[in-house]
Amino acid sequence: MAKKIQRIDGHENGVRVESRILEERIQAAVRQGARRLEIDAWGQHGIGGRLWISKEEPISVTITGSPGQRIGSKGFPGTTIQVMGAASDDVAWLNAGAEVIVNGNASNGACNAMAQGKVFIAGNIGSRGMTMTKTNPRFDPPELWVLGSVGDYFAEFMAGGTAVVCGHEAQNPGNVLGYRPCVGMVGGRIFVRGPIDGFSQADALMEPIDDETWAWLTNNIEEFLQKIKRSRLLKRLTRREEWQLIRAKTPFEKKGKVRRAMHDFRVGTWDAELGKGGIIGDLTNLDRSPIPLVVHGDLRRKVPVWENRKYMAPCQASCPTGMPVQKRWQLVRDGLVDEAVDLALAYTPFPATVCGYLCPNLCMQGCTRSTQQNMAAVDITKLGREGHKSKVPDLPPLSGKRVAVIGGGPAGISVAWQIRMKGHEAVVFDMAKTLGGKIASAIPYSRVPKEIVEKEVERAAKVIPHVHLQQQLKTKEFEELKQEYDFVILAIGAQKPRIIPVPGHERIYPALTFLKDAKAGTAKIGKKLVIIGAGNVGCDVATMAASVGAEDITLIDIQEPASFGKERKEAEAVGARFKWPCFTKEITDKGVLLQSGELLEADTVIMSIGDQPDVDFLPDNIALDRGHVVVNDDYQTTDSRVFAIGDAVRPGLLTHAIGHGRRAAEVIDDIFNNRRPQSDTRDMIDYTRMTLEYFDPRVIEFSDANQCGAECSSCGSCRDCYICDTLCPQNAIKRNELPDGGFERVVDPDKCIACGFCADACPCGIWDMKNPAPME
Repeated sequence: MAKKIQRIDGHENGVRVESRILEERIQAAVRQGARRLEIDAWGQHGIGGRLWISKEEPISVTITGSPGQRIGSKGFPGTTIQVMGAASDDVAWLNAGAEVIVNGNASNGACNAMAQGKVFIAGNIGSRGMTMTKTNPRFDPPELWVLGSVGDYFAEFMAGGTAVVCGHEAQNPGNVLGYRPCVGMVGGRIFVRGPIDGFSQADALMEPIDDETWAWLTNNIEEFLQKIKRSRLLKRLTRREEWQLIRAKTPFEKKGKVRRAMHDFRVGTWDAELGKGGIIGDLTNLDRSPIPLVVHGDLRRKVPVWENRKYMAPCQASCPTGMPVQKRWQLVRDGLVDEAVDLALAYTPFPATVCGYLCPNLCMQGCTRSTQQNMAAVDITKLGREGHKSKVPDLPPLSGKRVAVIGGGPAGISVAWQIRMKGHEAVVFDMAKTLGGKIASAIPYSRVPKEIVEKEVERAAKVIPHVHLQQQLKTKEFEELKQEYDFVILAIGAQKPRIIPVPGHERIYPALTFLKDAKAGTAKIGKKLVIIGAGNVGCDVATMAASVGAEDITLIDIQEPASFGKERKEAEAVGARFKWPCFTKEITDKGVLLQSGELLEADTVIMSIGDQPDVDFLPDNIALDRGHVVVNDDYQTTDSRVFAIGDAVRPGLLTHAIGHGRRAAEVIDDIFNNRRPQSDTRDMIDYTRMTLEYFDPRVIEFSDANQCGAECSSCGSCRDCYICDTLCPQNAIKRNELPDGGFERVVDPDKCIACGFCADACPCGIWDMKNPAPME
């Protein structure tokens, strides 16, 4: 059943509706499902353009009344626009695929800069029609059909497409192309019926119409006349002797030169001036021997190799936890969204808290899309923020091995989680009242919702049931843990605030202490606040301080602040100011006195220049370096039965602490199973191997996980998109099913000609052209 026509008036109470308002009403009608529109125009501009949905759901627009300029401007494939009378200037300006039918004359600039689509004019057009048109070889070229004649400067700077001027009842019967047509023409062709008074012979030439071209012209004239309801003219307009064809000259034709053979260039120019006798002849050893035939098998100069998962994707290589981000998006493309969310639990106990909210998302910073093409990186938070819904994973039976973890923050929970997932018992000792470390006690809830943190800590507690809180360890207790457990892991974080030893430093409120107090509801700081240290933690302090009553907040630093991302934006949103360079001389009862003599008034001064680990309980055989525990690449300390991870080793992100915990657990599990510790030694895939032309650069944000999965190029891991199979001109690529449910692609050497299409076209960078094995 045909859809109902929706009428939109271009006037209200006798007053013309603005073009902008009419456009908004048209777009709104389309969004609400209208696909057949009738517009009563009163001179409004741009009617019928920018209906992007028409490519999937065709839209027809009928225009009555008197339309203004730019009918069908930026029209899209699937849009059909019919003007019941005449049209004003710039019909189909910048047309990108729409079909425009004008049942009358059109004014100046018809089809100006058109790239796609067809325009049918039932009368004459004004000057500068079909100017600056263009053609993308991936799409059908643009076409303009005119029943009458055209005005001056027709096809000026035309760069592609086809124009057909029928000359019927022409406004200029003695010269249907007007004055000076084809000036600057560099591409395209013009079919013209009727007299012409010359054209720019420097840019175009006239040639005979061959049989194939004539068949195309007559078939399409019939379609044209049907569109404008003039089918009775078919016989009159298809007399072959009346038609002429004008086409643009090629660059060689314009210069009057014959295209030079490559052999002549090599001998006469390259060898004479540069290579083989020229100035760099001694530096080149290129194989320039002729190839008498297209070769296969061992004679190929290159061999395509399918290197699926040989290299690590940039997103995975950038993530400190080693999470295979591209594998998660593959699961999404396969319709397994829940599995994609749950996969994160194999790498982190905090998929929502960290990946979804707190992490600066290094995977997105490393994404091939943003790094190579300035496109929007695939948004991992669309999966990350769903992580709190994941259930407790199935746990293997206990092996009898036991590991003590000192510290219940992100690093400690991470390593204990991973150890239990591998079948060993992990027991956590922490000084705090609750699990979670800074995530639970210090990071503002403005950064991550409270219920998300609580759900993820609760899930972690179910996996790690043996937790001893409020445990203050001394050296004696530490030695007892070493005797009782197979390994001890230091995940103590950095809890001791660094304080500048300036006069009055006893007045300073440490940042971490303030954050904990503020989150517990016990912080009192007054109205004016100065924060020494303008990093991300300082920004968290500013945000939290505003929530507990601070109104005048200044962050100072000795250099340009290193804060960035969400933390910096949230601090600026609450009105915090940043000031640098500032060197503190003294903390007084009035505020911070700088060495410049300036006094920054403050009710409270908070210092946020970093924290350091509390390592007083460690024995002398565990080496330290400037207050941090010394470890090897496997996070093993100078005591082989003691590991250290997280901020106890070096300051870093939450994901660094989580990644340390995962690696330490892998090493301990290898030792328990008498294996030599191994890690993922794959190199990151070269960015240049991926082909991103398949993805829309206009996408700047993602609506959901499904769109993210579709836009991921799956660097280094085959998407199974069949592009290589389809493009191979020899049909040499075959997809084989594997017994484990996977697949592989193999190349038939007897068919392959080493053209490289597979490698050049692969969006994932899977194919590489290698040198063949030497022939014996």
